[in-house]
Amino acid sequence: MIDFQNRVALVTGAGRGLGASHAKLLAARGAAVVVNDPGVATDGTVSDARPADEVVGEIHAAGGAAVADYGSVSDPADAEAMVHKAVDEYGRIDILVNNAGILRDKAFHNLEWENLGAVLDVHLKGAFFVTRPALRLMREQSYGRIVMTASASGLLGNFGQANYGSAKMGLVGLMNVLKLEGAKYDIKVNTVSPVARTRMTEEILGPVAEKLDPALVSPVVAYLCSEACSVTGEIYSVAGGSVSRMFIGLTKGWFKHPDNEGPLTPEDVEEHLGAIRDEDGYIVPASNQDELQKIAPLLFS
Repeated sequence: MIDFQNRVALVTGAGRGLGASHAKLLAARGAAVVVNDPGVATDGTVSDARPADEVVGEIHAAGGAAVADYGSVSDPADAEAMVHKAVDEYGRIDILVNNAGILRDKAFHNLEWENLGAVLDVHLKGAFFVTRPALRLMREQSYGRIVMTASASGLLGNFGQANYGSAKMGLVGLMNVLKLEGAKYDIKVNTVSPVARTRMTEEILGPVAEKLDPALVSPVVAYLCSEACSVTGEIYSVAGGSVSRMFIGLTKGWFKHPDNEGPLTPEDVEEHLGAIRDEDGYIVPASNQDELQKIAPLLFS
């Protein structure tokens, strides 16, 4: 059985929805949890609510260990403080779930720069600000689990969400670097792309929303946060009990040797587009070195 005895977790944006579900499951399995949530509206504007207190209360009532944090991930000082709260309260930090997020949707041609900045600050920069101090501590103890929260809006695109989609895809790039930098220290970094009923999605999901309980996402997050986790640098689509891996593939493609056949031309690309796009025989590269290993033998043949 997967449990989190003697493990300490920080979950951002954990006052409601997905984050609250993640925090409660980790606590139920034995983790001590820092429940971070500043209590803002879905667009990030200030609210008087303290939902983190409610989640902590539920965890305590169930016999678990948790403490609330009200800092903003978009403030580097707050981000550092919430990581150190885990250490001050429980002696270490083993798990970080970057879940905090806001929405400010607009079609790209109408997107105001302030709404670009606000979304990037919370989703992408916020993950940078919280993850760096956590990663430093995880390196010292040679153990850590980090989970990013992406979205199909970034992986696949969604109308009116250029800011949100860009931030979410940026988290995949961050994961891809940290999976390499953390490997030596048993730090595994993965990403979930959830579809769930939350404050940010319930109006757009329609009738299917009732089937998309956030609690059906949290078991995947818990696995990725566990010692049992055997993967790193992977993305998982999770929705209503469905779990699938999503990945970037590299096709076999088409090659024209510049030394023997002359330089590549735009007309070559047009003529051989079918072969370039053919998905038969694709690979799933784990790093840019894998891409180079595919290309190098062709160049020196």
